[in-house]
Amino acid sequence: MTSSGRLFRAVRIGAAVALAVSSAGCASLFGSSAPPTYDLSVPRHFPVAAGAPRGQLIIPEPTALSVLDSDKIMVRPASGQVAYLSNVQWSDRLPKLLQARILQAFENASRLKAVGRPSDRLAADYQLVVDVRAFNVAAGATPAAEVELSVKVVADRSGRIVTARVFRAQVPAAATEGPAAMQALDEAFQRVVTELVTWATRLV
Repeated sequence: MTSSGRLFRAVRIGAAVALAVSSAGCASLFGSSAPPTYDLSVPRHFPVAAGAPRGQLIIPEPTALSVLDSDKIMVRPASGQVAYLSNVQWSDRLPKLLQARILQAFENASRLKAVGRPSDRLAADYQLVVDVRAFNVAAGATPAAEVELSVKVVADRSGRIVTARVFRAQVPAAATEGPAAMQALDEAFQRVVTELVTWATRLV
């Protein structure tokens, strides 16, 4: 091997060692401190609708009070009180996460010609306007996950509200934190979004 070849091989080995040390350092600094992150499941099966898909729908990001406009997971220790579960988080801000999962639920139902976000520039017939009223675990003698969404179907061109409804679900939780609480919240969301999609696609 020539001297230049030996030098090139030594540089490659040195770079590899430096990368390994750097990666180990990052793991020690960040790996153990990253909080558990939770997502929401999307229903895949909906009642079969009569007729061909119709209507185009856009879904703006839902609105929410500041206590819910966060990636923190809310818990209500008692009536009128608000707290957050420690060392856990949603995979995104809750309104943005809900927008994505509600949109995916409409896509899975295959009842509309098209569904998208405002930025998709669809020639939409309607908008689905959602306000998040509750998305939390309620503590107490019988812990439960609570999901409540206020939903309006709005004609896109005129801005007229075609119809409106509040969707609620409450699911008993085996605990107020950890996987049991997250499973209850996920189930409550699935119940609400299944009912929401079935209802809205009859009108759009």
